[in-house]
Amino acid sequence: MNDQTKISEADALRDLYGEPVPASLVKEMTFLTELYAAFIKASPFVVLSTSGDEGLDASPRGGPPGFVRIVDKKTLMLPDRSGNNRVDSLSNVVSDPRVALLFLVPGVGETMRVNGRAKVSVDPDLVASFADVNGKIPRSVLIIEIDRAYVHCSQSLSRSKLWDPAAQIDRKALPTIGQMLQACRAEFDGAAYDKRNEEEGGLIPED
Repeated sequence: MNDQTKISEADALRDLYGEPVPASLVKEMTFLTELYAAFIKASPFVVLSTSGDEGLDASPRGGPPGFVRIVDKKTLMLPDRSGNNRVDSLSNVVSDPRVALLFLVPGVGETMRVNGRAKVSVDPDLVASFADVNGKIPRSVLIIEIDRAYVHCSQSLSRSKLWDPAAQIDRKALPTIGQMLQACRAEFDGAAYDKRNEEEGGLIPED
């Protein structure tokens, strides 16, 4: 990159883009409004972003709508369900409590963004309160104190046509997860992984 085309100062960046659109400032709150809370209650999917000693991480988390518990206007709780045990996000939170969450609702163009600070809790009563329909409980729960919350407009999802049925891609057009894992490590049995993954409805971790 030519250093002359690189922007390295905030003032230069502001000069390039101009002032923020007024609505983009009005929407930012330090707590969940009633309508913001309704959006989160309807969401079955969130991306959890963290930063720590090992670097950055953005991790998808999902469950039935409302799986992220709203405790009050300033507090959310996110259970950590069984997975691959890499604990990238949790490790980051232990060293740096700052988190960012991006909530999506199927078919809805807008998203909800929440920034805050988290801690990892293994309180027995708390984790037990997150038991799923099969009685399985998470190993830990993230308790998130909200610093900022705001809705994000639908431009990015509209441009991507994420919810448009006509834009959906046949899964068979892409490599399977087993094939991708075997491409990383030749000794990995991708076919066996894919078979097991299909039998268990796509709910096995990358073991």
